[in-house]
Amino acid sequence: MIRPFRSLLSLLALLPAMALAQDGGALLIADDVLIEGGGTLIATGNVEAVHDGQRLKAQRITYDKAIDRLEITGPITLFDGDYTTVLADAAELDRDLRNGILSGARVVMDDQLQLAATQVNRKDGRYSQLYKAAVTSCRVCADGKTPLWQIRARRVIHDAETRQLYIDGAQFRVGPLPIAYFPRLRLPDPTVTRATGFLAPSLYNSSLLGFGIKVPYFIAIGDDKDLTLTPYYSDMTRTLEFRYRQSFASGGIEFEGAFSRDDLVRRDNRAYVFGRGVFALPQDYVLRFNIEAVKDDAYLVDYNYSDKDRLQSEISVERVRRDEWRRAALTYFHTLRPDEDSSTLPSSVANFDYEKRYFPTRLGGELRLAAEAHSHYRWSSEITDTDLTDFDRFSDGRDVTRITTSADWMRTWTLLGGLRAGLQTGLAFDHIRVNDAGTTSRSSLSDVTPSTALTLRYPLAKTTSRGVTHLIEPMLQLAWVGGETRNIPDDESTRTEFDEGNLLSISRFAAADRRERGANAAYGLSWSRFAPAGLRSTFVVGQIARERTQRDWDGGQSFSQSSGLRGSTSDVLLAGQILTRNGLSLTARGLLDGAFDTTKAEARAGWRNAVVDLGATYIWLREDPQEERPSEISEWAFDGSYRLSRHWTGNAEWRYDVASDRSVRAGVGVTYTNECVDVSLSASRRFTSSTILEPSTDISLTVGLRGFSARTEDKSYVRECKK
Repeated sequence: MIRPFRSLLSLLALLPAMALAQDGGALLIADDVLIEGGGTLIATGNVEAVHDGQRLKAQRITYDKAIDRLEITGPITLFDGDYTTVLADAAELDRDLRNGILSGARVVMDDQLQLAATQVNRKDGRYSQLYKAAVTSCRVCADGKTPLWQIRARRVIHDAETRQLYIDGAQFRVGPLPIAYFPRLRLPDPTVTRATGFLAPSLYNSSLLGFGIKVPYFIAIGDDKDLTLTPYYSDMTRTLEFRYRQSFASGGIEFEGAFSRDDLVRRDNRAYVFGRGVFALPQDYVLRFNIEAVKDDAYLVDYNYSDKDRLQSEISVERVRRDEWRRAALTYFHTLRPDEDSSTLPSSVANFDYEKRYFPTRLGGELRLAAEAHSHYRWSSEITDTDLTDFDRFSDGRDVTRITTSADWMRTWTLLGGLRAGLQTGLAFDHIRVNDAGTTSRSSLSDVTPSTALTLRYPLAKTTSRGVTHLIEPMLQLAWVGGETRNIPDDESTRTEFDEGNLLSISRFAAADRRERGANAAYGLSWSRFAPAGLRSTFVVGQIARERTQRDWDGGQSFSQSSGLRGSTSDVLLAGQILTRNGLSLTARGLLDGAFDTTKAEARAGWRNAVVDLGATYIWLREDPQEERPSEISEWAFDGSYRLSRHWTGNAEWRYDVASDRSVRAGVGVTYTNECVDVSLSASRRFTSSTILEPSTDISLTVGLRGFSARTEDKSYVRECKK
């Protein structure tokens, strides 16, 4: 008889006594080890055995060489692989810990899903069979209280290879109350991220579609693709929604859509499809596509699929390198607005863009060469007057093709006293052709436009005794652009924004079909403040003065009334931003005319941290017939969420039209989350109406069970047991 006071037996010492797995390694640690009769080994006191990736802790292990069995006395903890832990009172296992019986066992998977049973049978290290079992992902405390939900079953089999749970005689309970019975169930264990089966259902109640239910079914077609089918049945509709995803070695695609027959549009099928994809091509090229199509204009809003009122489908090929950019794209637009006709809009668009940078050593600075080809097509073939302007001059079916090439040289110097001087000079060639142009504008023209600009900046910096840094930078740009106003329709530069991004620009039109002509001066001041505590703020003020007002060939002004760029002197631009370390941000921008009346204003405030995520937006635009805005727009929008407590989160949104004094949209919701369940209840109301839309109210309820293929990453939601 051998009784060491503290034994550490390695593989070489164990093989003669225990005859453990011959093709693996084993290690046993215990307070006391006793060998009786040359064939029985008894280890007691803080016993720990490690074998073939498994680790066993117990109070006593007895190995009988004659029957090649282990008798284990608990409490037992068996770490089986990377994500499964088995707790038991007692066990009888073979020498490999792969076959046997555990009594009073509890299996914990991925620290989430728990399976408790009176007995667990292990077979081949792959199958664990539990009898009279209870399954839950809710935290089970020692006070004996019933978990929030559980599945009681006659038998549960876990297949460690396929990572699936097979449940016989399943009774689903909420608290102590049985609410559903399933003869058989198959569920993925928590480590599975993709498994065919039903997802969490949702209940909906809509004033348009009535009361209904959605039951998604996920189909894992392979490791690289899947399909989700969601039948939606209600009092007013029979709908099938779908989502298809597939990954490739060089990219991926995703499509989503729906097919419906409802009582809103009788005797007609309704459908939509949205698709997107991206692929890496040889030589650093990237292919992207986006598809948006709908059968009728009101379908997306009726079913809350999207708020878009214009759809855009596009395919493009692009390459971006440090000194070069190439892009070719085909785009199709379709309007859903009741007052617009897609056939009279430039709905089919083709673009090609190329830009290359050079850095000549003798000349210095940067030489930038660019080329652009643009063409848009209207499907209308009627030669009728349009109402885009007050002049009857253009056809509703006109089509435009433009080719632009340019060369610009830019260089910056630092002069005495820290003054930064930048010089830019360039030459652009444009050729524009208009088909179905009408009778009062040219069908084609070509011109050459020279330009030059001198930019001066004088940054001034100061750091106070408290560590606050101030940076003040006056700036001035003197620019000149040659050439004359073109007698062609304005199709691309119909909307122009004046902001701090284009204050120092040679031309502020959106595209090259229009250019600012003559001499102008842009001047402004920027101020930035950086505090050690994390507070950052910036402020910009600027204005533009020209030698002449920018006019079209017919005498009308090129810029719209609300652009802030009309006349020989622009509106005053004011813009600012404040950022704090605790997540608060404020951004505002506005234009003031000569009488200091507001031309345009927008502001955004946000506050985001671990508890709150709030945002508010305000926008004001004056009426502008040239931008097809007959009345002013004044609108507030609020959105946010707030974590009310450990498990409860509330969210709300509200969009309000101040000009017409009515709400546009409002919604409120609440979500309960813990380690084993997600419950979301939301309600929303759309107040707008048109010839194809009517106001609607929607209520939805979704209940999701965590633990089955849904990991709890945020541990702050996990409930705590009372001590």
